[in-house]
Amino acid sequence: MPQHPAIAQGRVAVVTGAASGIGLAAARKFASLGMRVMMADANAEALRAGASGAAALAERPEDVDSRVADVSKLADVEALRAAAYARFGEVALLMNNAGIGGGGGALAETEAWRKVIEVNLWGVINGIQAFLPGMLAQATPCAIVNTGSKQGITCPPGDTAYNVSKAGIKVATEGLAHELRNLAGCQITAHLLIPGFTFTGISSGAGGAKPPGAWSAEQVVDFLLPAMAAGDFYILCPDNETTRAMDEKRVTWAMQDIVDNRPALSRWHPQYRDAFAQFMKAR
Repeated sequence: MPQHPAIAQGRVAVVTGAASGIGLAAARKFASLGMRVMMADANAEALRAGASGAAALAERPEDVDSRVADVSKLADVEALRAAAYARFGEVALLMNNAGIGGGGGALAETEAWRKVIEVNLWGVINGIQAFLPGMLAQATPCAIVNTGSKQGITCPPGDTAYNVSKAGIKVATEGLAHELRNLAGCQITAHLLIPGFTFTGISSGAGGAKPPGAWSAEQVVDFLLPAMAAGDFYILCPDNETTRAMDEKRVTWAMQDIVDNRPALSRWHPQYRDAFAQFMKAR
């Protein structure tokens, strides 16, 4: 299978949130493809276990390294960059994946909001600002993948803070892609990964079996790679209960709230319940 040129044997991937979920699945996949991988996470114990498993898939165990980092802190991300370059000499793929849930609604505690925004959104911003100058200086094909969410597009009620953080990632990544394609000679592409219902540390809560409707983290990564190779920016993942066509309709309805001057989040408004159901059924 052809790959994005950043994903090649001997090249270097840096993955945040790499101790579990999509980040761990990505790190394992990159190691199995012959890449050298720097894994980062705030959970030191889980990171050690994850890095050990990824190293077992690499051609050489020393091709996988790890560093504890809190992505909400720019100093930690800068130290991660320094460690990656000191160990491997380049960064071909930066995957800003670290994320948490649980921020709450509009009146939730300020600290809960702040933590979600700082990890989810500022973690991505810190990653871009810490790594991008060096990646540009390399003048080689590279990629930046930021993990967003469908909740940052359709914004379902229930966890407004999380929705805001993921909407911010969408906007930041769109702006990044625009800037990169307007830089003369730039060989770096940006991609927004938009997982569907995925069984991860955030979604699984206290654990348990994977729900039948959910994709595994490995399925998300397997969907990501050919989409990157095809040059896709919006990498909108289905799952076992949601098709691409369903997602397209939900996104279209959300945008039409503005065009049609409907109440905010009309999809969940009693007055529009039947209209939304008919919209979803129509071809």
